[in-house]
Amino acid sequence: MNGRDMSYQAVMSRKNEIMKASLGIDYDDYIQSPIAFDYERMMAETGYTHDDVIRIQHETKVGNTPLFELRNLTEAVRRSSPPGKGARILLKDEAANASGSFKARRASISAYEALVKGYPGMIAATSGNYGAAVASQAAQRGLKAIIIQEVFDSRGIGQPEIIEKGRKCEAYGAEVLKLSVGPELFYLLLRTLEETGFFNASLYTPFGVRGVESLGLEIANQVRAAYGREPDAVVITHAGGGNLTGTARGLLAAGCEQTRIVACSVDLSGLHMASDHDFNRKSFTTGHTGFGVPFATWPDRVDVPRNAARSLRYMDEYQLVTQGEVFYVTELLTKIEGLERGPAGNTSLTAAITLARQMDQEQVVVVQETEYTGAGKHHNSQLSFARKNGIEVRRGDPGDSVPGESIVIPERLEQVRGKVQDLDRLRISYLNNAARIHPPDRWGEVDISFLAADLKVNTDWVRQRIGSLSQNDA
Repeated sequence: MNGRDMSYQAVMSRKNEIMKASLGIDYDDYIQSPIAFDYERMMAETGYTHDDVIRIQHETKVGNTPLFELRNLTEAVRRSSPPGKGARILLKDEAANASGSFKARRASISAYEALVKGYPGMIAATSGNYGAAVASQAAQRGLKAIIIQEVFDSRGIGQPEIIEKGRKCEAYGAEVLKLSVGPELFYLLLRTLEETGFFNASLYTPFGVRGVESLGLEIANQVRAAYGREPDAVVITHAGGGNLTGTARGLLAAGCEQTRIVACSVDLSGLHMASDHDFNRKSFTTGHTGFGVPFATWPDRVDVPRNAARSLRYMDEYQLVTQGEVFYVTELLTKIEGLERGPAGNTSLTAAITLARQMDQEQVVVVQETEYTGAGKHHNSQLSFARKNGIEVRRGDPGDSVPGESIVIPERLEQVRGKVQDLDRLRISYLNNAARIHPPDRWGEVDISFLAADLKVNTDWVRQRIGSLSQNDA
């Protein structure tokens, strides 16, 4: 690189310069303070209308996916519900997208943006379905793709799900850089962006989130056409927040202001996602609390200066489910509905069962996505890997499971019940993170208004908590 210092510290010090060159976005135009920025203007200035997004996605086999009513599952839920309860459960089958998941929507706009701006290729740091989506979209646009993936622990052992995702990236023609878990991922991303001049297809750019808005629009239109009403609740698997943010924005754009936005994550409390020891003691690489909680409580912990995925801004409820419950529901979906889909996409289906029991029969709850399955992504592969790593796998009450120690698979549908995460606790954690970045005694009206919007509360709610934050961080 023309003699440039490529040491860790030097590259990290150039991160803003690298990001600007690799995205074509000057985040400084939107930043208002150390914590506040003009979010809506940033999203609007991507320059894409919803019609543009739909047209672009149609060109590369993305969108217009089917919405199925899960009649057999709905009837099974009604049999274990109080009289008159048991909402219709609908499933948006995103496995029908090119690459096999909703992530194709996120990658589609980034690929188009890279093409029209003349970038020779795309780079994404991800261990998940998004890498395959980037590779698939890049292939269709004639672009190169590099995927940087955390695969192994220090013993050189990789999870079967992650290995399968890497295989799929390579099948679409991407170069996959495979790392062990650790802090070098972001450094390698920056270095590779600088060395190649490729587009930064980050999960957290406005382009990625705008791409998911079409999913919310489709759900609204399909439910109205089939049932003559708006969806009463939409359940969304939550990890980094872009899935929930984009879908909710699309629903709002379609006028579904009363639709309840329900996040759902697999409860992996006690496991640290950056821990070499814990890396292979979990059976889900995404859609779990190890990402869902940190990203909800501080979205800007990402590879861009400001994250376009801001889940608490749109979230009405947050459900947690166990690994065993999701594996049970995955098998149930296959056996009674004839749909074999991946466990990560079935996380929200698990929460939808609990919600449907509490809702009236004429109401509609939508499971917002599915994902493809097979090879290492299959739940049997995950369970075999768990056993090899000393995790106890047994049948029983899933409430008895301990993340990293045991996976308890329900014996009957009634045991699928999940639990609710305390949203106010997450909001206070967010404010404490904000206070560490920018002392509360310096928060102005712009900051307070931004925080209120980001937490889906009013400004009085934020003001009432400033005093205790100041004491905690003094």
